[in-house]
Amino acid sequence: MAYVEGRLVYDADSHIHEPPGYAEGYADPSMRDELAKRLATYKRPPADEAIAKQRDPEFRAKDEEEILLRKNSLAVGAVISADRSHALDLLGFGAQLVFTTTYLDPLRDFDTNAEVDLAFAMARAHNRGIVDFCNADPRLLPVCYVPFCDIDRAAEMTREAIDLGAAALKIASHPPRHHSPSHVGLDKVWAQAREAGVPVVFHVGGEQVMNPVYKNNGLPPVPDFHGGDTNFTSVSYLAIPYAPMQTLGTLIFDGVLDRFPDLRIGLIELGAAWLPGLLRSMDSAAEAFRRNEDRLQNLSLKPSEFVRRQVRATPYPHEPADWIIEHTGPEVAMFSSDYPHVEGGRNPVKRFDASLADCSEEIRAAFYAGNFADMMGHTLDRVAETALA
Repeated sequence: MAYVEGRLVYDADSHIHEPPGYAEGYADPSMRDELAKRLATYKRPPADEAIAKQRDPEFRAKDEEEILLRKNSLAVGAVISADRSHALDLLGFGAQLVFTTTYLDPLRDFDTNAEVDLAFAMARAHNRGIVDFCNADPRLLPVCYVPFCDIDRAAEMTREAIDLGAAALKIASHPPRHHSPSHVGLDKVWAQAREAGVPVVFHVGGEQVMNPVYKNNGLPPVPDFHGGDTNFTSVSYLAIPYAPMQTLGTLIFDGVLDRFPDLRIGLIELGAAWLPGLLRSMDSAAEAFRRNEDRLQNLSLKPSEFVRRQVRATPYPHEPADWIIEHTGPEVAMFSSDYPHVEGGRNPVKRFDASLADCSEEIRAAFYAGNFADMMGHTLDRVAETALA
């Protein structure tokens, strides 16, 4: 029996756990050694034990009952691509956006530090690898990365990623070193995404991390979800929306969403409890500075209206989804499981159902499927075609 049955649920956030060296094997030969050398400086868990477990019949016999209990590289389909369809069958989701785990940090770091050749080599290798992983099942929707550190090459990488089979294009929410993400030269990126019907998404790991001096408080170290101190803690959690707020606001104020009204933006695994305040703040800023800024006078909608029309976001399971929907509108919030990460919890549907208990069936349907379908557009056709085959 699947985790979800009897209703349509799309998952806006899931991950694979690439073993060390996975993307490097897809890199251009001329950049492979340099990429491997730099990636060796990043801490990455070994995959040998996880792969051995996945090949153990006794361990695999409990796949169904432990589908949401096993986390990270021990989860079904986290490491071995041939197993991911089985995981999706057990979960019962209609489709999943699929993000990297291993390469979240280097993709951001090389991009925002303007290490141009390395940034595009990393993105190209990652994109080839994740598309190849997802080729096992059309319900797996690969998210490819586009570095923004070089404007002209960003446009070229966008075309390459779309032609490769990207279902969504991920960009860092932390801006590159030398220009704004709203730079008019990047209109070539937005235009291609709009034409292809592919959303542009931000994801946690693409933002500016919390300043580590906050940890130097004279108290014992605070463990994160995984027992270490490099992932979320209560204080670093507070810093997650800073970069997405600034970048999304800049894209709206500088007219990107106005120039490309069919473009969809996804805010994935960044939470959404901060969105109502941002909507109010952007509308207030637009009103306060409209007299002095032509760009604000030229906007065809209020900033909050652009969000409702074009931006979709995933609340965390611990956030009040009903309150977020009440204050952002029913068009924005989407379900996500974060499979197979610890942060997604062991029963995300139950937690969201509890939060949405007093909402209408229409609102719940939009949350679990409709808003995701709006963001993905005709990219979901590949899933529908397979279902009818």
